[in-house]
Amino acid sequence: MMAAAPLYCVCRQSYDVSRFMIECDICKDWFHGSCVQVEEHHAVDIDVYHCPNCDVQHGPGLMKTRINWHRHDYTEPDDGSRLVQAGTSVFVRELQNRPFPSAAEILVQMQGHQVTQKYLEKQGFSYPITVPQLGGLGLKLPPSSFSVRDVEEYVGGDKIVDVIDVARQADSKMKLREFVKYYYKPHRPKVLNVISLEFSDTKMAELVVVPDIAQKMSWVENYWPDDSFFPKPFVQKYCLMGVKDSYTDFHIDFGGTSVWYHVLWGEKIFYLIKPTQDNLALYEVWSSSPNQSEVFFGDKVDQCYKCVVPQGTTVLIPTGWIHAVLTSQDCMAFGGNFLHNLNIGMQLRCYEMEWRLKTPDLFKFPYFEAICWYVANNLLETLKELREDNCQPPVYLTDGVKALITALKNWLKREVTEQASEVPDHIRPNHLIKELTKEIRYLEEEQRGGSKPMKSQACGPCPLTRSTLDRARHHACRTARRLRHHHDHHHAPKTPSNLEILELHTRQVLKRLEVGPFEEVRALTHYPLPHSACVTHIVPILVCRQRPTSPTTEEEAIEGMLSMAGLLYPQRPEESSTECLAELSQRIQKNKNFMDNQSSGCNSNSSEAWGDQSPSQAASSPLCLDHSSGTDYQYSETSLSPPLHPSKRPAPNTPPISNQATKGKRPKKGMATAKQRLRKILKLSRNNHFLL
Repeated sequence: MMAAAPLYCVCRQSYDVSRFMIECDICKDWFHGSCVQVEEHHAVDIDVYHCPNCDVQHGPGLMKTRINWHRHDYTEPDDGSRLVQAGTSVFVRELQNRPFPSAAEILVQMQGHQVTQKYLEKQGFSYPITVPQLGGLGLKLPPSSFSVRDVEEYVGGDKIVDVIDVARQADSKMKLREFVKYYYKPHRPKVLNVISLEFSDTKMAELVVVPDIAQKMSWVENYWPDDSFFPKPFVQKYCLMGVKDSYTDFHIDFGGTSVWYHVLWGEKIFYLIKPTQDNLALYEVWSSSPNQSEVFFGDKVDQCYKCVVPQGTTVLIPTGWIHAVLTSQDCMAFGGNFLHNLNIGMQLRCYEMEWRLKTPDLFKFPYFEAICWYVANNLLETLKELREDNCQPPVYLTDGVKALITALKNWLKREVTEQASEVPDHIRPNHLIKELTKEIRYLEEEQRGGSKPMKSQACGPCPLTRSTLDRARHHACRTARRLRHHHDHHHAPKTPSNLEILELHTRQVLKRLEVGPFEEVRALTHYPLPHSACVTHIVPILVCRQRPTSPTTEEEAIEGMLSMAGLLYPQRPEESSTECLAELSQRIQKNKNFMDNQSSGCNSNSSEAWGDQSPSQAASSPLCLDHSSGTDYQYSETSLSPPLHPSKRPAPNTPPISNQATKGKRPKKGMATAKQRLRKILKLSRNNHFLL
């Protein structure tokens, strides 16, 4: 039989790793701090501890005697040989007297309504931004009268919070109600600082709405799937409560996240260092040095800027900025962290630095690698859409994807020796990396003078962080652009002949039809109309019902191909085939002009895009053409299959084959050219394989 677990403390319970315990120096038994009224941050001040039982026989324990005010261990002899350590009272006093260049040299001061995603995508997010007024940011906060006691009421006094003992720069845990008691003491024996109270899962979350820019750009908000195996990271809502002289030494926020801070009341001072290549290298060396606390990192770099953040001010700190924070007076602030697309390379570099420094998981961005896989999967879709739209992605996105590819490859190699994996189940990692690499190669070929120029500014802002609805709308617009892709060029094209236009249509339709003759007729006669509000009308293609008496080769090809497609129109007896073809060309050109005029209508409402019909009505009703000539034109009804319901449409049509892609290349063996297909159509039609 297994031995019973040993029992400890006056409560006689087994060991619990999550609860702080202290050992009695007399009986050597262990006791829960909560059972013997000893708080974790006080334990370090006890020299000799006596439990309640031993205290009766041997008297009370002994406390440590302070010998110095400049060392984390205040019992060290003060012989003047040891340097001042960060966070001690001597350090804070010296820091307040140090001269620093003003952060006004690097800060970008803006109004709330100016801080938009469009602005940051255009101008970049490389320098800290300060917003002196709350309005326009979309940030919702409690009133400035909101107190530490109010935090306890909304969050709960039993909430365990991480508390930093500033003089020792050491972390401990305590219940929120104990911190509130400490905060309101007239004489505080220590300087304690709360900087990591994330309250998304509490009632206080309803009182805070993060800034619009942090919400719209956040990877977690945009890319984290609801059905993820990994728990969703909550890092957007922190409450920071610090007393005067609280200090946090130089650091980079986990995963290279960008940060928003708002000082509700009180004041904070930031010491900011730009994340240059040299500064980041120096920071990594400093972070891993054994005497880190004795070296003020601001002295190791060229410039360390001082930024005072008073009450009511919001500051946005970009990716990778190295910063320390001093609380110059009792202060409550709110803040949050977010990853985004603008500085992907820097975010990955910061994460790799954390990995090399062996940063504990507790102090890293939760499931950082998992979210990078999710982002890579979504950015692949974005790059494909931009390429299909002939739109050049912004440089920051291209560079970010390149950095992401390198990181993902390294993580896959690392998995060979490490057990833990953060690759989501539904993602094929090697395939994803291959596809991303392929998209980057396409872009590089275009930049080296590829086949056709890509639009840059004409595309407008690229929708790189879209909601599901936005993506659906963009997909519909993309489908419409595919349909008119070969009719809407940047440069004035040569007027195509009738045969060229019909060959193009043949490619689009017959490419999908590698089936029997009867199925081809059914598919062609039910070529569906897009029903999205963004989709413009398809160019209607018409053909005479009666054969010309002596057709030319071109006319015969046109008639034969379109007859099999079931796209017919009546010919008046007096019209010749030449007149019929002239009218065909005229109507094709008219509809081409109509589509060009409608090309800017993707953002219009459905009534504007479809006239008086709703999208569903327009999709389900027959296509009626010009009635001004007194002739009814419509699609023929040769198919036996039922009409397609607008909500059950098949996948979007395959985009037309690019002429440039096949330029100078012979068709592969077994692949028919468009003209060969036309000959096949004519042959089949003469042999009565199709109903005309």
